[in-house]
Amino acid sequence: MSKRFGRTRRALLPALLLGLASAGYANTLNQNVSWTIDRAGTTAKYRIVAYGDSIYAGYNGSVFNAARYSAPTVSAEYLSALWNADVESIRRAKSGAVASDVYENKIVAERSYMQASNTRVVTFEMCGNDGLQARTAFKDQTGTCNYNVLATAEANCKTYVAKAMDYINANAYPGVKAKIIANLYYPGYNADNVQSSCTDANTGQKVNLRDRFLPTLARMNYWMCEYARQKGFSCVDNFAMYMGADYDSNGDGRIDSEALRYMPGESEASYVNRITVTLKSTLRDANTHFVSSSSSYDYIQSDDIHPTYEGGTVSAGLFGGSSGTGAPRYTSFPGGKSPIWASYGHERMGWGVSVFGPPSPF
Repeated sequence: MSKRFGRTRRALLPALLLGLASAGYANTLNQNVSWTIDRAGTTAKYRIVAYGDSIYAGYNGSVFNAARYSAPTVSAEYLSALWNADVESIRRAKSGAVASDVYENKIVAERSYMQASNTRVVTFEMCGNDGLQARTAFKDQTGTCNYNVLATAEANCKTYVAKAMDYINANAYPGVKAKIIANLYYPGYNADNVQSSCTDANTGQKVNLRDRFLPTLARMNYWMCEYARQKGFSCVDNFAMYMGADYDSNGDGRIDSEALRYMPGESEASYVNRITVTLKSTLRDANTHFVSSSSSYDYIQSDDIHPTYEGGTVSAGLFGGSSGTGAPRYTSFPGGKSPIWASYGHERMGWGVSVFGPPSPF
């Protein structure tokens, strides 16, 4: 059984992030959306504010609309049921933005959204475009490989993740109950399993792109979760949820997606070794996310970057953001999970964010 809704969507313009990497990294697209889960019989309304790039935006290949139920709004649906209240999902996102852009032009410039007195959750994600741009730049290299583009992306990610957490801690409404970061999955994991066009200065040999990129991504993810631990945030481990199966594929007694998770307090060296060596054989491209040994779902759209989704679209893009209201798709969550929690990329990420939501808005 395989779910592939979302991969059949066709872009109205070339996928922004792929185009950005070859166009001077200058073009970005604001995709701001407000969507309220309107729960029957309730009057109180609380807010989850999400800052980020195309992932939280719900980018789907269009410059005019985005997924209605991207991860933050999926999380709002869970919180609405948990709190028996209306929950407004505010997505202040910029497709194509690198970490510094998300920090400066979303988190800082649009801080008023998290300062509202009904805000209870603030979440953000960043660094995906830093990684994508560095990957493209490295792939384009000939001659001797220059690894500085990867090191720069890693350093910028680490810098602005820490800045973002410090700024949110200092500026969010004091009544905020949860602050959450979501880390990076690896889009194009299978596609990167090829040799570089450049050669390593020490060996004189071409390098495997995936083997070169994976440690960089692992270090980015480590510091997202480690800074979260240090600075009072929770960390949604998208890498583990997307890249590891939901069963024990290697017989080590642990479900793969659980074994891959960041462990609070572990060292960077330990985490990177676990991801890139010890458990590397369990990593799978998220285009085929196995929920059992015989059942899989497609978490990535046809651009091989953005998560799949369910629930239609909302206006978001060239003509500005949009707002809307709708009844929850699910009014209760037995066992804390919707029937489609593991079927789509955004559903899985939104559930991951919701796990860290406070049991009460008070």
